[in-house]
Amino acid sequence: MRRVYLDHAATTPVRPEVAELALKFMTEVYGNASSIHVFGREARRAVEEAREQVARLIGAQPQEIVFTGGGTEADNLAILGVAQAMQDKGRHIVTSAIEHHAVGHTCDALAKAGWEVTQVGVDADGLVNPDEVARTLRPDTVLVTIMHSNNEVGTLQPIAEIGRLTRAKGIYLHTDAVQSIGKVPVDVEAEGIDLLTLSGHKLYAPKGIGALYVRKGVKLKPIVHGGGHERRKRPGTENVPGIVGLGHACALARAELGSEPARLAQLRDALIAGLMGRIGRVRLNGHPMRRLPHNVNLSFAYIEGEAMLLNLDLQGIAASSGSACTSGSLEPSHVLLAMGISHEVAHGSLRLTLGRANTKADVDYVLEVLPSIVRRLRDMSPLAQQELAAEKEATGACTTRE
Repeated sequence: MRRVYLDHAATTPVRPEVAELALKFMTEVYGNASSIHVFGREARRAVEEAREQVARLIGAQPQEIVFTGGGTEADNLAILGVAQAMQDKGRHIVTSAIEHHAVGHTCDALAKAGWEVTQVGVDADGLVNPDEVARTLRPDTVLVTIMHSNNEVGTLQPIAEIGRLTRAKGIYLHTDAVQSIGKVPVDVEAEGIDLLTLSGHKLYAPKGIGALYVRKGVKLKPIVHGGGHERRKRPGTENVPGIVGLGHACALARAELGSEPARLAQLRDALIAGLMGRIGRVRLNGHPMRRLPHNVNLSFAYIEGEAMLLNLDLQGIAASSGSACTSGSLEPSHVLLAMGISHEVAHGSLRLTLGRANTKADVDYVLEVLPSIVRRLRDMSPLAQQELAAEKEATGACTTRE
């Protein structure tokens, strides 16, 4: 059976050259990067080289990069660390209705602790309006945290416009750029970003490693206590194999930014056009133009996203549902609901995210397989049959009157 992996927004395979380098630092260069002997100094040099590689990808300085255990930890460090450091100035934070749970739940925790959190909405394309953000800013606002791009629908947010607003007011701007890094150019200085989250396993590096960019001068308290690692911002022995893997993956992504995103965008557009041309009652979720080059998110009327996933899996195709059903929740995606999409339509969503190994043949295979799956599921749906019967009756009535 043909196997096609279209779930790169969930995780990516580790690139062979990245895995080879990480293995070297597990078995050959295995020193603790905080040790002063030759084994430790070798590891420290590798960590600092990786720090430079990460910094170059986002236009930062190496000393502004803090390595973490992943994107969720980096989000928590950014939000809670700023909150603790800045609480004497104010206790108001602004975020959006479509954030990843690593941001949303962290803001919820602060709200329960007495902070005021303002949540701005999005339009039908999942886009935050900078004017709405501007209206929420107050003298006691200490942080705005808006994602760089949405992990479900792929909409790219107007971070540079928001950054100009926050910079003018002296308010910190944090952005979760986990999905953007390596897919689109990101420049922390040009976009006015003060803190930025990235994660290794979204750009072909190992799981369990991430980083937080912290602009020089930003006040941030550690949320974990221990040694003085990572400039006293994130204590704990450095994950040297993960760090060097992340650094190398960032260097490779930087070298390919001029070609790979354009190739992915071509495949994405062919997939969107092909599915919408072959299947009726389909909605494209997310902005049609301002979207990640590898993201396709569609809602199919009258069927469940989970049913499509199971049937695609039987055909060797790996994808994700746009709803939270597969995680044990009966509620559809909070992102789709925030965009004004009904529960019924949101439950029928499907996310297909492309990656380095995908080809036009993979797209053609999906276009061959998915339409028949949708037809079969709709044939089994009483709601779909009722709708079709009502349409036939209405068409017949019109013909009679004519």
